[in-house]
Amino acid sequence: MPELFDKSGGFRKLHAFTLATIVQLETLRYCRRFLTRDPHEAATRFFDPQGRQYDQMTQAARSGRQNIIEGSERAATSKDTEMRLTDVARASLGELRGDYEMVILAKGRLPWSAFSTEARAVNAVSLDDAGFTEDAVHESAKHVLAQRAKYAPWLDSDDDLVVANTMLIIIGRAMTMLKRLIAAQGEAFEQSGGFSERLTAVRLEAREAARGGGPECPACGKPMRRRQSAKGEFWGCGAYPECKGTRAISPE
Repeated sequence: MPELFDKSGGFRKLHAFTLATIVQLETLRYCRRFLTRDPHEAATRFFDPQGRQYDQMTQAARSGRQNIIEGSERAATSKDTEMRLTDVARASLGELRGDYEMVILAKGRLPWSAFSTEARAVNAVSLDDAGFTEDAVHESAKHVLAQRAKYAPWLDSDDDLVVANTMLIIIGRAMTMLKRLIAAQGEAFEQSGGFSERLTAVRLEAREAARGGGPECPACGKPMRRRQSAKGEFWGCGAYPECKGTRAISPE
């Protein structure tokens, strides 16, 4: 019988989540270091008299991380919700990237070229896989800080433009990972459907079992069972996944 609930969680081992966590931490730090409400500091720091820039940037950074968490946790019962929340996470990071671009442009400077020495160096940073299996919260936090340390030469700079440019690259990398994650989630939905499809499949299998099963599998001869995919019902071998034989269900 198919699993009714899909796997959920597991977000802590995603590189996208690691980067989103770094983005949230460093955006909080950036805003505290380089935004100011003091007009006397406006010549050297980004002037934010109402504190709105601070609020917008920190909330966008938070949304990027938190929606990855919520989407992953909702995967058990709603693939559609998982995909939508992952897309919200990506959109929030895109909004934040726009804020960092404006910080740079407001100083009359240009973001680093992708071909510049600085950008190449930041892009060359590779992330370690998250190898922990227990004590997830503690080990995940330790993993994030270890990965953050790889960007420290730029993130710890006293030059706000260096930090802003580095954040642009990290955010862009996280967005690319989330785009791939959404595509993978869509493929999983196409293959196995969502919660409602699995619920239907479980009910159909229970009904077919009570009737004594379906036709013989053309591959192994064992009784087949009704199964449900995103494309509709079909006969699947009762020995799945050892045998992957299928038959179409006739209109009769």
